[in-house]
Amino acid sequence: MCGDCGCEVANADHFKQTIHLEIDVLKKNNHIAHQNHHWFHDHGVTAINLMSSPGSGKTALLERTSREFQESAFSILVGDQQTDNDATRLQLSGARVRQITTHSSCHLDASMIEKELDFIKEKLLIIENVGNLVCPSAFDLGESKKVALLSTTEGEDKPEKYPVLFHKADLIIITKSDLIPYLDWDETKCLDSIHKVNPKARVIKLSSKTGEGMKLWYDFLRECLCV
Repeated sequence: MCGDCGCEVANADHFKQTIHLEIDVLKKNNHIAHQNHHWFHDHGVTAINLMSSPGSGKTALLERTSREFQESAFSILVGDQQTDNDATRLQLSGARVRQITTHSSCHLDASMIEKELDFIKEKLLIIENVGNLVCPSAFDLGESKKVALLSTTEGEDKPEKYPVLFHKADLIIITKSDLIPYLDWDETKCLDSIHKVNPKARVIKLSSKTGEGMKLWYDFLRECLCV
């Protein structure tokens, strides 16, 4: 993982020191996030932070969105520890993309977004965060909306195991619905798990492969643009 948020602590002897480091890092991050938020507001930009585990379908969702969503052009910032594989996929779908390589960090932070503000020309910015269910939820980027993805292949209980990310989400997307017939997956259990940590959660189920539920995602984007 990384040292920024304290997840590399090896033993209790270092615990107190790491807590102080975490407080300092988050204080600085939150200050920059506040500045980012004002920049987005002043420039009429809606910024959406997509967070999930690796392989949940963030890139596939954005590929299809890039091809189909006609109401507004949008910029994409892609965060990964290494490689530009996802950014390359998105460029091939016609999206305007910039890669952010985090190296040892397991999340994007506000300063990384601040450095890319000159790239953002459209009224909609979608940030594909590093695949991780823990660290990204701790770092505010100044975004307008937080969106959590949960794939059917991950099982039903991930929201209870990783509650912070799902509790903070403005929208929770259940992805890979086309695989449900082949999985031992229970939608009722999944929704119960979500609502235990986020009782008012807005949830949509979709498949980036078949197109099922994509209209609901596009409706959400339209709503964000109108605010």
